[in-house]
Amino acid sequence: MKNFLLLLVLALGLAGPGRRAAAQNAQPPLIDRELLFGDPEISGGQLSPDGRFLSFIKPYHGTRNIWVKGLKEPFASARPMTNDQARPVRNYFWSRDGKYLLYSQDKGGDENFNIYAVDPAGALPAGQAVPPARDLTGLKGVRVIIYQVPLTDPNALYIGLNDRDKAWHDLYKLDLRTGQKTLVRQNNDRLTGWVFDWNDQPRLASRSNPDGNTEWLRVAGDQLTPFYRTTLNEESSVVGFAKDNQRIYLTTNQGAARDLSEIVLLDPDTGQETPFAADPLHRVDAGELVLSEKTHEPIYLDYTDDRLRRTWLDKGFEKDFKTVAAQLPGLDVRPMSNTTDERLWLLDATDATHPGAAYLFDRQTKQLTEQYQTRPKLPGADLAPMTVVRYKSSDGLEIPAYLTLPKGVPAKGLPVVIFPHGGPWSRTEYGFSAYHQFLANRGYAVLSPNFRASTGYGKKFLNAGNNEWGQKMQDDLTWGVKYLVAQGLADPKRVGIMGGSYGGYATLAGVAFTPDVYAGAVAIVAPSNLITLLKSIPPYWEPIRKQFYERMGDPTTEAGRAQLVRQSPLTSANKIKTPLMVVQGLNDPRVNKAEADQIVVALRDRNYPVQYLLAPDEGHGFARPVNNLAMLAAAEKFLAEYLHGRYQASMSPAVAQRLAEITVDPKTVVLAAPGVVSK
Repeated sequence: MKNFLLLLVLALGLAGPGRRAAAQNAQPPLIDRELLFGDPEISGGQLSPDGRFLSFIKPYHGTRNIWVKGLKEPFASARPMTNDQARPVRNYFWSRDGKYLLYSQDKGGDENFNIYAVDPAGALPAGQAVPPARDLTGLKGVRVIIYQVPLTDPNALYIGLNDRDKAWHDLYKLDLRTGQKTLVRQNNDRLTGWVFDWNDQPRLASRSNPDGNTEWLRVAGDQLTPFYRTTLNEESSVVGFAKDNQRIYLTTNQGAARDLSEIVLLDPDTGQETPFAADPLHRVDAGELVLSEKTHEPIYLDYTDDRLRRTWLDKGFEKDFKTVAAQLPGLDVRPMSNTTDERLWLLDATDATHPGAAYLFDRQTKQLTEQYQTRPKLPGADLAPMTVVRYKSSDGLEIPAYLTLPKGVPAKGLPVVIFPHGGPWSRTEYGFSAYHQFLANRGYAVLSPNFRASTGYGKKFLNAGNNEWGQKMQDDLTWGVKYLVAQGLADPKRVGIMGGSYGGYATLAGVAFTPDVYAGAVAIVAPSNLITLLKSIPPYWEPIRKQFYERMGDPTTEAGRAQLVRQSPLTSANKIKTPLMVVQGLNDPRVNKAEADQIVVALRDRNYPVQYLLAPDEGHGFARPVNNLAMLAAAEKFLAEYLHGRYQASMSPAVAQRLAEITVDPKTVVLAAPGVVSK
């Protein structure tokens, strides 16, 4: 009998690994993380206003910069327009006459942006391959924002500067030729934004009142006249002026009768309001309304549901784009750029397993031609589809979530990574996610819940998250784990959590408040102490400070402070027993380095293992691929250790060196004195 039992144990022991090996062999090969998180080969395409040129972003000397080519030229003929080696260029646009390429850039992630201009036709300085970039604003410690790119004056921009008052931006007109800044209006009225009419005149402004309400104002010279108001728990935004240049398209959920936001036509002078559009399926908020700059009429309205839904409002466009849809079946197609005459359109086509391809569509000839793919080397057959699931949270509220399952293995007893979005007042959408594909390829099921407080599902769903950080908002994640376990998809002993910003907070809250749920956690730019977080928010967030207090907890009241302390993961750090990795940018103006230091020290002082990565040249999230790749190399090895997924051991010498440079020994972390900003 003993020999029989021994043989049985040996047989079972061989059968288990054998089955696991078979499952392992069925998985796709590991996708090199550089294919997912390294620089895209080409991205950010933009047509010049006259359609003669195509600009795009592509690495130059190892850093993403702007390039230009003739529209009909091959990409091999493209010329670099910028040579910024300190930080990738991520956002840019053409001036209205196509004379300049304009882009914004900060220093090391500090979010103090200046505006730069490049003349693509300018003569190259001797010995240089790239035209010089002019810093048009030339300010330090100032956050420049762009309000309007006027069609009627292509040599100008309307911008906001907070050089006089860090909390509020004054309105200036910037001359692109000289860099001269002309003050249009000093902001002594808590103004937060401007709306320009079809003649590029600043006709409306928004104001954040001390009570947190939003007020819309008519502008007539120095006179500001309120005409519309929404409360802290309501939202409103002006899309633009109607064709008559009098009424406006206003997105709003004002009033008890509205839950999902709608778009109305509103006359600011009379207050007369006419319904214009709302989700015909009554599922989501009114989405993005796109207006024609040529006809001043609406073109289409996008609704962000489980997937993109589009309602065409211009029959000519609808007919033309049916041609596009027929050639790109199953893909979500979004316009990226168009010529001033609206004949040529650059389109992005993507879905969960397609990272994006750009197509040129000629509305006159109806010809659709592919221009480039952003990541052509990604093995599309190895990418995993994304599906929508819904489950009930602790109080019965239905939570929509996006689920990606690993390919090649049975959907049973899988290791799981919960991946909550940032914000938290934003949402996860359907589409290609490098993180979902990365983690699914390593063998994890990936769940991204749109927890309460997520946007797009109506104000009741949004406001259900008020004062619920670390409580019911956290339940929405925990009950997602329970759902996956109940479905048989998840191995309850191999559940991890990973996220950035609010997702980083949710990661810390998960391991602090539900310590038995997670076996590994990666917290990226994560608030650990809500009191210190609110004390350190940037001055230019003053317009939304009251909203933070309403939605998170009011630190100016005794009850609010007690709530914030209770909901801070740092307060419950003594309960953490989950292995934790903390990732931070030194220059983060939103979530200060002290937030990371505090939680690292709390665990270190318990002699509890914690890993800490700190990038000295980053802010709120990493922009430089080498930093991202180093962080992800460490994170996937960390998750594999505790969740037993796969990981890529190899990395380039540059990434290995960077990982060594940004890895911090927790023993060396020293907390800053109270009231001192940690750098």
